[in-house]
Amino acid sequence: MFSGNFFLNFDITLIALYLFWAFFLGLVIYLNRESKREGYPLVSDVTGRAVDEGWTGMPSPKTFILPHGGGTVMAPRPETPEVLPIHPTKGGGDPIEPMGDPMQLGLGPAAYAQRADHPHLCYDDHQPSIVPLRAASDFYLAEEDPDPRGMVVLDADGEVAGTVVDVWVDRAEYLARFLEVQTPKGRRVLAPAPLVRVDETAGQVKVNTLLARHFEAAPVTKSAEQITLREEDQIQAYFASGQLYAKPERSEPCL
Repeated sequence: MFSGNFFLNFDITLIALYLFWAFFLGLVIYLNRESKREGYPLVSDVTGRAVDEGWTGMPSPKTFILPHGGGTVMAPRPETPEVLPIHPTKGGGDPIEPMGDPMQLGLGPAAYAQRADHPHLCYDDHQPSIVPLRAASDFYLAEEDPDPRGMVVLDADGEVAGTVVDVWVDRAEYLARFLEVQTPKGRRVLAPAPLVRVDETAGQVKVNTLLARHFEAAPVTKSAEQITLREEDQIQAYFASGQLYAKPERSEPCL
């Protein structure tokens, strides 16, 4: 039998410490498992087989309800590994060489995520957030900012790549996302706003990452007045990858 106060037989501080350790260990295991809901299991570049899932293992599948009536998605979920059009120069850990145009194949800096193939929607009215100004009658360019519409577009060599015909704005963020460029052959492509430089004095728009011929081969949207999440990533990756791939000398060593 215990004598005196019951709690005098316990070290409360030590018990609290053990409980904290147990909680922290459980938290680490939980976070490690939850981090594997997307992108796992990993596949070895050398053997092509799945890499060990780690001592915490994979989390149990969960079903997530998508907003705006977009259905459900399960994670983790079975996925077929994508076969890339590349071949290694020697073996594991060595550089890889694309089997074709890396900008068109979506390799290296041109790679993009396979996001949902539907537009991002505004929170309030559930309408596509990124649209051209011609489809957003309640939006306009500020008077103190240059209006690029009608300006000629020059490539990295100063050659004419097209003419700006519209500006695509983000109705959710209140900023310009893309410039719609019509090429000499009549194609309409979207140039990401962060990659263009507008010279109001000269009436020109400069895109240093691409050459004029790359505009003719740039990915386009399925719809003339909206862009999907996947198309956003694909177009932005294509234009950005020209910083490395547009000219042969750009991918060569500096020395």
